[in-house]
Amino acid sequence: MKEYSNLLIIFFFLTLASCTKDPVGPSLEDILSINPKLQVVLDKYQDDSLKYRAAVFLIENLPFHYSYEGEALNDYLKLFELHGKGTMYPDKVLDSIKRACGPFHLDRLEVKGDIHIDPGYLIENIEWAFKVWREQPWGKNVSFEDFCEFVLPYRVGDERLESWRERIYNKYNPLLDSIRGLLEAEDPKYISQILMDTLHKAPVYFTELFSFGPHYGPKVVDWRSGSCVNFTDLQLYVFRALGLPCSEEIMLIRGNKNVPHYWNAVFDKDGNSYRCSILDPTSELNSPDNYWDPKGKVYRRTFSVNREMIRAMGKKAEDQHPSFRYPCFRDVTAIYAGGKNRKLIVDPKKLYGTLKNGEPVYLCVASFMNWAPIGWCRYDRRQGAVFEDVEGDVIFRLGTYDNGEMRMQSDPFLLERESGEMRFFPSDREEVEVTLLHKYELYFEPFVRRMVDGVFEGSNDPYFNKKDTLFIIKEFPERLWNVARVNSDGAYRYVRYYGPKDSYCNISEVAFYASAADSVPLKGKIIGTPGCNGLDNSHEYTNVFDGDPYTSFDYSQPTGGWAGLDLGSPYSISKIVFTPRNRDNFIRTDDEYELFYCHGGEWTSAGRVRPHSDSLLYKVPEGALLYLKDHTRGKDERIFEYKDGKQRFW
Repeated sequence: MKEYSNLLIIFFFLTLASCTKDPVGPSLEDILSINPKLQVVLDKYQDDSLKYRAAVFLIENLPFHYSYEGEALNDYLKLFELHGKGTMYPDKVLDSIKRACGPFHLDRLEVKGDIHIDPGYLIENIEWAFKVWREQPWGKNVSFEDFCEFVLPYRVGDERLESWRERIYNKYNPLLDSIRGLLEAEDPKYISQILMDTLHKAPVYFTELFSFGPHYGPKVVDWRSGSCVNFTDLQLYVFRALGLPCSEEIMLIRGNKNVPHYWNAVFDKDGNSYRCSILDPTSELNSPDNYWDPKGKVYRRTFSVNREMIRAMGKKAEDQHPSFRYPCFRDVTAIYAGGKNRKLIVDPKKLYGTLKNGEPVYLCVASFMNWAPIGWCRYDRRQGAVFEDVEGDVIFRLGTYDNGEMRMQSDPFLLERESGEMRFFPSDREEVEVTLLHKYELYFEPFVRRMVDGVFEGSNDPYFNKKDTLFIIKEFPERLWNVARVNSDGAYRYVRYYGPKDSYCNISEVAFYASAADSVPLKGKIIGTPGCNGLDNSHEYTNVFDGDPYTSFDYSQPTGGWAGLDLGSPYSISKIVFTPRNRDNFIRTDDEYELFYCHGGEWTSAGRVRPHSDSLLYKVPEGALLYLKDHTRGKDERIFEYKDGKQRFW
């Protein structure tokens, strides 16, 4: 779903489409005229009707698939190989490869269309796919249609083509020998759950830092490194090598983040699908409608192009947004939204201008400060824009695609998930003062939540066998520097922060003060529980008192960690200032920030400032949609509103 990739191959697609009047693309005859060698595949299967149909299915859809080739691709693959060893942090891996090989850019690679595929490679793939489909007991409950889409394909994305089925089959098939004879083994879901349990046990090396290149192919099964799309690929390779239908599920843009998201679905003997991911906390196969993330739209990737969607859009390919020009996916939002599935109707009065009847209108969600299409409909001058199958708790805008650009056609609005009601964000109300503490949703800061039930203690016993509670953290901290007032009459030589259960004692800074009016904290010898997670021993307890809010303690054990001070002699404690472990999304002193609010279809600046504390003060129209940008550093930023005195991110 890379827009850059779509743009790279558009000329190739348009050339093919010119061979036929069908807006979907070339016919089988057109394809054979471009690559006559493919006739060998069809001739081989003249006497096997199913294999012949499978061959036709693959060949007819070749024009919609491609690979990246070039020497620079080998440099890119080294990132995943090195990270998959588990000995280096991903940023160190990236720096190492960049120094050795130079920066990587997609334009250093050549795009090679699958229409020129080697017939021998295609035949090998077909033979192996049919072998596992026909020999496995669960194959009898996999329809030919599901087989073609979710077992037969020779690729999972835009990876460089190589043989993979036999190697992966030989690695994983013996694991199923003991259960293959069971009656339950005829149900693909039963086998899928066992295989998921197996895949879930092995370590994963997750990072989003390498998401700037193509899929890296079947080596993901060995290296087990990368982002959600790579781990989705891993499962596709393993399941399909064993004849188990498995799909890739996609959010073109997440409903509450700025990027796409990928996971898998598997199927039971009746064709019902179940959500799963190697990256999930458990290996359990789940009903799609219990997926908690706000989604807007969900698609299932297919090998075949969605001809019905293309024809329904009614425009030439070059006039459609790149994400929907040749869609190899189909809409499955309804099974994920369940009872909260909505028909979204936007009245013509809510649009900026008058649109042509039948013109494609795109349903867009926020990606940083841009708006990316995730769905479409054809405009109806009487009803407006009517979108089928939409899930709420997502902020949308409507747009059209003209001359290579998205043009916004409505103000942002929230679709309420529970009620199905729409709420637009105004920008013409009186200004109100807002206090901003962070630029990204704290929900995605797991370290912040780990501080709830953490306790500050005082003692005159170095082992804290007898201790007093000074303060308990009851809510997750919402700012960089948090002040706790202490109500205690005691005096203590030893003071500490003790992390709650399963928190790994995650904390960045603590300062103890004898008086609430003091600006200089008490000093002492640093004490605590040694040992930390990580590859470079950089997260020890000593970080808690180094004065840097961006270094932290990450204890090696989930429970029992603490960090404190030996003050040398007893002191009363009146104030504690602490900083949670964080990903640098709180307000940073002296960084340059700029707040924007959405007004008249554009982002309007409310001004640039450099704060001298961990908060920002602005005046903006009440109820407006907001976006805070840090011009100095970082990339995690997200749309939000200011409601009831707090930032609410969407």
